[in-house]
Amino acid sequence: QVQLVESGGGLVQAGGSLRLSCAASGRTSSNYMLGWFRQAPGQEREFVATITWNIGNTYYANSVKGRFTISRDNAKNTVYLQMNSLKPEDTAVYTCAAKSLGSSSYNYWGQGTQVTVSS
Repeated sequence: QVQLVESGGGLVQAGGSLRLSCAASGRTSSNYMLGWFRQAPGQEREFVATITWNIGNTYYANSVKGRFTISRDNAKNTVYLQMNSLKPEDTAVYTCAAKSLGSSSYNYWGQGTQVTVSS
């Protein structure tokens, strides 16, 4: 089992920045991918970004590329999502998730943190 706890959400004006954190505990492994997803009211959950725990390869949704940066701190077992130039359409519940590299789907999910961007 892997436990994920997010923090760092809040209210920010358009153009502002926030940094989300996802602390992982339990049976973590270097052969994992940690990802961020988001879900706005009335919409499907969508992929935001992901990072491989061992090498640190990153992947981003086109909608956030160039504005968001995912990173990790192996010593703290924590993944971050730095969000810059935020837009009102970035408003959503952001959730951290983890999966092993060989898995086709994310197995572990956090509880989510609300990000609200005002215009």
